[in-house]
Amino acid sequence: MFWALITKELQSLFRDTHGLAALFLMPMIFIIIMSLALKNIYDPPLDSLSYAVVRLDDGKLATELIDSWVEDHGDPVALPKHWRDEVMKGQLDYVIVIEKRFSEEIVAEKMGAEPCVRFFAKPQFETSIYNLNKVNLALILNQLRSTALVKTSRAKEFVPPNAPKPANTDVELAADGLLESERLSATARPTSVQQNVPAWLMFGMFFVAGSIANLFIQERDSGTLSRLTSLGVPAWCILWSKAVAYVMVNALQAASMLAIGVWLMPRIGGDSLSLAGIDWPAFVLVLGSISSAAVGLGLMVASLSQTHAQAAGVGPTLNILMGGVGGVMVPTFVMPEVMQKIAAYSPMNWGLNGMHAVMLNGQGLSGVMPFAGKLFAFGLGTIAVAMLFVKRR
Repeated sequence: MFWALITKELQSLFRDTHGLAALFLMPMIFIIIMSLALKNIYDPPLDSLSYAVVRLDDGKLATELIDSWVEDHGDPVALPKHWRDEVMKGQLDYVIVIEKRFSEEIVAEKMGAEPCVRFFAKPQFETSIYNLNKVNLALILNQLRSTALVKTSRAKEFVPPNAPKPANTDVELAADGLLESERLSATARPTSVQQNVPAWLMFGMFFVAGSIANLFIQERDSGTLSRLTSLGVPAWCILWSKAVAYVMVNALQAASMLAIGVWLMPRIGGDSLSLAGIDWPAFVLVLGSISSAAVGLGLMVASLSQTHAQAAGVGPTLNILMGGVGGVMVPTFVMPEVMQKIAAYSPMNWGLNGMHAVMLNGQGLSGVMPFAGKLFAFGLGTIAVAMLFVKRR
């Protein structure tokens, strides 16, 4: 009887073409669009920027500095005669000036008052790319300078008037020298694909809430649930058969979305999602906990809804709110501190952090237990509420 109910649930779902489109096609489209549209935000194209070098020092260290920069940023263009005007007009992205005394001062125990490297950026330089270039320059200078003298390394950026002010960076350039600082975070910063594939995968999994609620209302209005109960089918059997059926659907969603990230995205110009070396038991545990939370939410919405309009409105609305707050639509690492604290209460944030813990930080079962535990608790709690209301009716 239990497996017959599961089969009935799956047959009803696969006859609903609009529901299938919402569960599979919608998150696929979002993954492709958002991964391509935000690719340069997560991974700025530093090697496509136009820049020139003013080299006033012919020493070996100056050559090493230029070679290191060219390796990651491409070859410089020919230095224009009026390069300051070119930078101010935005026709040239930036210019690096290596002063004549660079090779001597970079290894000197006590450096002079003037900077030996200058970074000229155009006024309309995008802030994140500006900061990343500045950080890269600081890291190269740190490598060139001996470890004993790293705290007194000198570098200074020059930005024309009205240029954007740099935000906080991992390596900061100060007036009294080059300072290196490190910020540790629980989760590494993802690429566009590493952010959007897990995020919209989870968003699609939570969309089963709407399908569960609609089919539940349909069965109730058509008398199917009444006939099942009259035949002695207990409420728990009806609810858990729906839960198992939609867990299977979530598994198909997860497999298809991950396949898009691994095989399709690199073929259409996006980054590739690498699953090599991840802890699969931990990853499956996180996906299972997300599925339990999504199915539990759907059953609770179904048990509380009285009409199709309520079921169709409440489920998607909750998904959008949890996704907007939880880091699906806007990554939490770009949110202000207050919003990050609010995001910590969203089940979608728990699921996204759990997947990032496995995919980015290589965490195992012990590392994802806090996230999976919250999601399983949320899922069991919502299923308990659903059973309570179904029994009362």
